[in-house]
Parts: sequence; structure tokens; C-alpha cells
Amino acid sequence: MQPYLSVRGLQAGYGRAQVLFDISFDVGPGEVVTLLGRNGMGRSTTIKCLFGMMPSLGGDIEVNGLRTRGLPSHRIARQGLALVPEGRQIFSELTVEENLRATARNDGSGAGGRAWTLDRIYDFFPRLRERRSNLGWQLSGGEQQMLAIGRALMTNPRLLVLDEATEGLAPVIREDIWRTLAELKREGLGQIVIDKNVGRLLHLADRHVVIEKGRVVWQGDSEALRAQPDIVHQYLGV
Repeated sequence: MQPYLSVRGLQAGYGRAQVLFDISFDVGPGEVVTLLGRNGMGRSTTIKCLFGMMPSLGGDIEVNGLRTRGLPSHRIARQGLALVPEGRQIFSELTVEENLRATARNDGSGAGGRAWTLDRIYDFFPRLRERRSNLGWQLSGGEQQMLAIGRALMTNPRLLVLDEATEGLAPVIREDIWRTLAELKREGLGQIVIDKNVGRLLHLADRHVVIEKGRVVWQGDSEALRAQPDIVHQYLGV
């Protein structure tokens, strides 16, 4: 099966400092893949390159068969990629509903053959329905994260990318987010997930990509990672 996302030999840097060295991995249709590693090892830089928010120095990126390296972010998003960024970055002066409508794109159904609409988002996140008229800054951190995910889903993506989706949230809200990601996986939505909770990622993800100092040092499925706890201790520091 052809991967939905293919990254080959990706290189990137800031000024003269190169920070990514030949990053390569695939994400198949409906597959959940993690990018694991300590802070500052290149995970978020990889995501920025995928979305055209940072120019790459070399390598190839293909999304749904289209080479996207060098394309502007809006054209990449049209290929079915959606980002839930670190820090959520919702529009604080817009209402919940305005945030959701701002990114709505209905030029086809989403993963699993069902399009994401306002009503479907509200059914998925009932708390957002209750808060639909509240401004972004009036929401709790957990509500803002639900809104950030809902906003991304309103683009009807084929691949959802989540950068530190549970960072800074209360434990009960983290559990809600993990349940949300599991449900999205059951519906066939592919995901790339960056998070520090390896235990939950082992249950959620199909495969894992470990990045250390801008290089892929290990790839494998959850069973293989469980069988190699030294990988977790050496590269993740837990």
C-alpha cells in the first residue's frame, strides 16, 4: 500500500546550524505514527517542514503522491494535512463557533467517508456546543485543546498532526484527549502524534519513530518498542 505521507532524507536548519539530518519515515492511510525524542531533538522542526512553515535544505516530502517540499502551507493543507500546534494557538478574540468556521473546508468527505461539520464537532465535543458563543480566551486549557482539535478536523483532513496535544492539561482532560485520538483512529483518520506519555502512545500508535539530535535512530511498532526498554531509557529519558 502506498504511504499517505512519505518523508525521505529530510534536512533542515536555522541559519548555519543544521538540525535535521536525513529524516525518513512513512505514514500509511489511517495509520498512527509517533515522533519520539527529548525536547530539542528535531521533532517539532520536522513538523514545521511538513507544513511548509520552515524551508528544508534537502530531501523529499510527498503527501498523497504529490511532492510538497517548497510548496506554501495552504497548498500542503489542501492535500489533507491538518495541524494541532503546540500551545493550541486558537483565535482568542473569536468565539468557539467562529474559530471552527474559520477553517471549515468541505470539498470532500473526511477520513472514513464522513465529513466533519459543525454539528458533528459539537457531537464529538459536547463541551464546545455549550461554549459555542464564548471567546477563545474565556475557555479553559482543556476546552482550548478540544477547540484546536475541532478546528483542525473542520478542514476534513486525511492526516492529523498533533504537537504536544496533552501538554499542560489536567489529568482528567488528558484522558479525554487520549480517548478522542483513539476514536479518531477507529474512524480511519491517520495521525502523527508528538507527546511525552510513552505508555499511552504504545497503546494508541501503530509505529514509532525515535529522533535524536536530528536523526532517526530507531523505528518500529509498539510490540518492538515494548521489547526494547533500553531504547526508551536511552533516547526518551524515562
